[in-house]
Amino acid sequence: MKKEITILDGGFGQSIVNKGIVQIGTLWGCSAYLDEKDHHHVVDTHLEFINAGSQIITTSNFTIRKRRLAQNNLENRFEEFLTIAGNLAKKAVIKSNKNIKIAGSLPTQGETYKSDIFLSDKQLINEFEISANILNPYVDLFYLDVLCSLKEIECALKAVSKFNKDIVIGIHLKKNGKLPSGDDILNLKPLIEHFNIKAVIGGCISPEIYDLSQSSLRRLNCAFGYKINAFEDIPDDWSIQPGVNPNLNLGKRSDLDNQRFVEFCNNAIENGATYIGGCCEINHNHIKSFVNQL
Repeated sequence: MKKEITILDGGFGQSIVNKGIVQIGTLWGCSAYLDEKDHHHVVDTHLEFINAGSQIITTSNFTIRKRRLAQNNLENRFEEFLTIAGNLAKKAVIKSNKNIKIAGSLPTQGETYKSDIFLSDKQLINEFEISANILNPYVDLFYLDVLCSLKEIECALKAVSKFNKDIVIGIHLKKNGKLPSGDDILNLKPLIEHFNIKAVIGGCISPEIYDLSQSSLRRLNCAFGYKINAFEDIPDDWSIQPGVNPNLNLGKRSDLDNQRFVEFCNNAIENGATYIGGCCEINHNHIKSFVNQL
């Protein structure tokens, strides 16, 4: 293919859960950080994606945010868990002996897939900056991980711009092609022009939502792509339940196997996408199948 394609990883948290990690509360895959004996699962999962062909791996800390840790009475382990996430990603890259970049995950500070903001702008900027500062020694770029409003994206960008690293914005989108906040994708244009944005991708969205949104992503005049999921549906009012594997109440699609994933990726590339990856329920075999046919 003539275009330079950047291959991302897939759904890390779900891959960890599928290895048999016992979920604690609402920590999802990050439950692996509670006991050192489970840390090798994190390294192994990073290596699965690296060996499949991922060029950028993302630190596994989507649920390591103060609000989520408070739900599990683990606020005092925030810095420890983020440091572990950075260390294990770095360990996997060293072990692979490949030229792999690490993206530091900076997830929404609110509820997953929702635009509710529980902090002031100043507090939001501070929380993003604290997380970025802890991850910074381990990462090559930052990934704004499934953010749901223009306001939160702007606060995150203000927080991480001081580190002078590339930034990939991962926006969550609803079935109308807009962010959960109601913001239009094109409203990102001024931010893209002002900050050091490497790409804008649809974060944890369905293939159908990506197809609906790709024309708007193209009009941003920067690199774009996706990390699609294989959930059956994400209701607007969905919230993660303690100890529950999300695929049990969001469902796992049966029509997004390796072949279908490859077909989707090839079609997206033909229409301009250059950042290719997956999120929940997209595993290393999906990534490997895509890479093998390049």
